[in-house]
Amino acid sequence: MGDFILAPGITDYRKRVQYQTYDVTGMVNHGENLLTVQLADGWYRGSTGAWGIRNQYGTQTKLMAQLELTHEDGRVETIGTGADWDWSNDGPIRFADNKDGEVVDANAVPSYAGKAKITSHKVVPTASHNVPVTEHERLHARCIRTPSGKTVLDFGQNIAGYAAFSLQAKAGQTVKLRFGEMLDEDGEFTQKNIQLSRKNFTTPLQQVIYTCRDGRNDYQTTFAIFGFRYVLVETEVSFTAEDFTAIAVYSDMERTGWFESSHALLNQFVENTVWSAKNNHADLPTDCPTRERHGWSGDAQIFCPTASFFFDYLPMAQKYLRDLYDWQKENGCLPQIAPEGGTDFYMAGMNGAVGWADAGVLMPYVLWKQYGDTDVLQKYLPGMRRYADFMQRRCGRWYLTAKRTGLRGEEKKYLSNCGQAYGEWAEPEDVHPMTWKDCAVPHPEVATAYTAHVMQCMAEIEAALGNAEEAEGYRRFAAHCRRSYQALRRTPAYSLDTDRQAQLVRPLAFGLLDAEQTAFAEKRLLAAMEHYAWRVGTGFLSTPLILDVLTDIDGEAAYRLLENKQMPGWLFMPKNGATTVWEAWEGTAAANSGIASLNHDSKGAVCRWLFDTMCGIRVAGENRFTIAPHPGGHFTYAKACYNSVYGRVESAWQKKGQAMQYTITIPANCTAVVEIPGKTAVTLAAGTYTF
Repeated sequence: MGDFILAPGITDYRKRVQYQTYDVTGMVNHGENLLTVQLADGWYRGSTGAWGIRNQYGTQTKLMAQLELTHEDGRVETIGTGADWDWSNDGPIRFADNKDGEVVDANAVPSYAGKAKITSHKVVPTASHNVPVTEHERLHARCIRTPSGKTVLDFGQNIAGYAAFSLQAKAGQTVKLRFGEMLDEDGEFTQKNIQLSRKNFTTPLQQVIYTCRDGRNDYQTTFAIFGFRYVLVETEVSFTAEDFTAIAVYSDMERTGWFESSHALLNQFVENTVWSAKNNHADLPTDCPTRERHGWSGDAQIFCPTASFFFDYLPMAQKYLRDLYDWQKENGCLPQIAPEGGTDFYMAGMNGAVGWADAGVLMPYVLWKQYGDTDVLQKYLPGMRRYADFMQRRCGRWYLTAKRTGLRGEEKKYLSNCGQAYGEWAEPEDVHPMTWKDCAVPHPEVATAYTAHVMQCMAEIEAALGNAEEAEGYRRFAAHCRRSYQALRRTPAYSLDTDRQAQLVRPLAFGLLDAEQTAFAEKRLLAAMEHYAWRVGTGFLSTPLILDVLTDIDGEAAYRLLENKQMPGWLFMPKNGATTVWEAWEGTAAANSGIASLNHDSKGAVCRWLFDTMCGIRVAGENRFTIAPHPGGHFTYAKACYNSVYGRVESAWQKKGQAMQYTITIPANCTAVVEIPGKTAVTLAAGTYTF
């Protein structure tokens, strides 16, 4: 009943358990009616995290259900789960794990010879309040014969989901399917980029082992989803590619944003980003649909602005914010991963890491700006304040592995040089080769920058809610942090005279520098871009910001970086056949490294710039927009369409000979300040305009 895949969804089951309600009236027969439930381990007891840790929330699977019958006279009869329910574990599904897959024997018939056992759970279930995970696109394959003679199905698109097949077979014949993202350098199927292995243990398996019954066998995975484009088929059963279908499975987010341009590779990258976003939203925003499937807070906050253009994202984001704040500690700390199931024990010190835990403030801030919804601010304000206090207490605090900065007095007092952190994370290897040591120490440049930024966001949030005194307090703290940051960047170890793009992008994006430093950093960034051949040299946190900064300095510089097809760069991915966004700039060449997924959405966060800068669509308030397109580069055409909460807004520009034509559509009951390059800004009412 219903279409919610992997119900009831992932939460921290120690704090929140969700139930779903279904209208089954149409399924009721006049004769005998049988209610059957299949229960698997799921996220509760199944494998979680990169190493497939099990039993994260408990060791005993549990079910509570009730069937409510409303009779013609209005009387309601309830049939609930209890010790009188028949139970067995000898049905066709012999093994089920949400990452490792399924083992199925189609010849097995459940006996229901036992009885259910009464158990309990400390958490009172609450109504489901999330976006359901449902089936979406159905893809068909072509058969590939690898050099070693293996048969592989290529579905042409990297997805998250599962496979279905319909085969004629003899009883006892087996079909083994293994799911992966790539072929190796020899053209063979491989899972090495998504798996971790040690003695007698490999995870995730991403496989199905199916034992056929005699005759027609119809199968579709029930309790697992995989990240894959390719499926290795090992069987003695005769089949064709047409016998198999791949089914994409992800949270049912409504698409709200579309972009197109005269650049085919950019158009493909945009669609790759949309696919990676869908593939990484199975009830929570994940890093990848294969190995980890963690709800990394860093990934979530980085991609939230872009997701809010592509999708009706507020409900999805609110569910994740509940996960974040379910975890929040008494000291205000927020997590790196939520829900935390599968997090390795040694990572505990990374909770509270700036850029990651900041999602608890930065996501509500983005949602408020995009959707005009102050309810999300009001709801999480107590938790946001506790987190802001946590960040403030870290400033000036002694820490064992703190970096030596040479700052004293007030400058040191407001410097964040405490706690473990990821820093910029995953800059190109030739820019900054990372080791485990990078995560064992504070990162005062990154941490102080984000502390100042979060405090400034908190000031705006408090002001929007009418809390003037609190807003002023956060503004003052942000100003102190900016001065400490400026002092830090005057020291030799953190000099602005650097080729590390991230260390120049961040302060410019957050407005952290004084006038002299700003002028120097802008010139130095252009020099750094030249030294790196106009390729992307930023890491995890600054990649979404770099085009904004370059636009402010020189719009053509932004386009020069965007259009570069070399590695590291966005267009390098579709140029080399990618159908999703890679975790590592190197893509398949990084298969043997720890950063090797081919289905991450974080680098696709640059797509927000295509909407709000290249085409210039920005929500300015209730029923108000600013539309300020920035044409440039070798583009002759660009168009963005966005179904905002206030209606559909469009912005397009096209080169026509020596002229440029702009077409703007403003939705009903709205106004927009339209800023056409070289023209005086005008305020316009609803309608379509051509300039």
